[in-house]
Amino acid sequence: MRSDIVRSMSLRSRIETLVRVAPADEVAERAAEVDPREVGLDRKTTEAIWQACAATYRTGLYPALALCVRRRGKVILDRSLGHVRGNAPHDPPDAHRVRATPRSLFNLFSASKMVTAMLVHLCDQRGLLHLDDPVMRYLPEFGAHGKDRITLRHVLTHRAGIPNIPREFADVGLLERPAEILALLSSQKPRWRAGRRLAYHALTGGFILGAIVEKVTGRSLREFMRDEVLAPLGFDAFNFGVPAARLPEVAVNAFTGPPVLPPLSGLLRRALSVDFVEAVRVSNDPRFLTSVVPAGNIISTANEASRFMQLLLDGGTLDGVRVFETATILRAVAEQTYFEIDLTLGAPIRYSMGFMLGGRLASLYGLRTQRAFGHVGFTNVFVYADPSRDIAVSLMTTGKVALSPGLARTLMIMQTIAHRIPRDGTGPLRR
Repeated sequence: MRSDIVRSMSLRSRIETLVRVAPADEVAERAAEVDPREVGLDRKTTEAIWQACAATYRTGLYPALALCVRRRGKVILDRSLGHVRGNAPHDPPDAHRVRATPRSLFNLFSASKMVTAMLVHLCDQRGLLHLDDPVMRYLPEFGAHGKDRITLRHVLTHRAGIPNIPREFADVGLLERPAEILALLSSQKPRWRAGRRLAYHALTGGFILGAIVEKVTGRSLREFMRDEVLAPLGFDAFNFGVPAARLPEVAVNAFTGPPVLPPLSGLLRRALSVDFVEAVRVSNDPRFLTSVVPAGNIISTANEASRFMQLLLDGGTLDGVRVFETATILRAVAEQTYFEIDLTLGAPIRYSMGFMLGGRLASLYGLRTQRAFGHVGFTNVFVYADPSRDIAVSLMTTGKVALSPGLARTLMIMQTIAHRIPRDGTGPLRR
């Protein structure tokens, strides 16, 4: 019997790359949380959600994770587990480990897309652009090779027909040359006619939208974000990249789980332009972390990511400060694609103009989450709001895993939230 267990453990070690898991109660931190009874819940609910996080941590797939949940605008969970540095699978056993805290900074990765989208919607709200304008109205060079009919709406809904990332993007140094990035995208030929096919644009769409925002506002994307959203609301780090001085605060990502094999490896390479392990390495490169990647490098605590979703959940006003009109948010989260197969991801996804939407039966946000809107990030970051439950959620993780049985545990966090918190929302987005 013992030999069978040893062989089983040996096989798992060959198949999956896992972190050294300490007892969850020894590596857990928490920030200020309200009594859940203040928002119509009980402690059994919050503890069930946290136990789902602990079970996910025990899979060994995540060196660090952090969760922040707001209910009716109040923080009911703001906790972290694990280590942001020193406990990756390939770190030496004697590496210095830095514990994750609720103040640790994480990368939202593709969840950054919805933030960039909201900046576009803010420009539309102010009459600086229109969502059905062709991209070439603002970026004339982009219209080459038959791309003159691509509109902002096409880009926001992943229907622009240019999902493939140019090979040159494999050079992370390119991020320091934004004019060259735009020239590469302008020289691309579309795979399909604008609007005809749904195919997730992992990076290309973000650079286009970011350039348009900069063109119509006369400010850099970081400055526009800071001036119009962050400063009025008193945010700290929630922006594209970080200053070099704050690099030590950013959690290090690690490849975990089993090797990425075909056909999944090919699908991911098409989406990312490099293989999966290389993408994880690039995610820790200082050039990536200090540049502006509109579709992939908002750096934030779990709390601030949840707070941004609370801003949207509350109809564009937070702490008495209005940033978005409620009508702007309703337009941004309105369904544009109903479970059409996404040709990049190979799965049916409901999209709005910038968000991944929940589902009537099941979704990434759990069962019966039809009103939920948000976005996932590479690979297991979940940032979303659910008006039906009046919640704003941010789950940050540093383990980057393409496929593993342990992922079921990760999804159980969202399912536990959906199951335990009743659908009794009454906010401005409740319909």
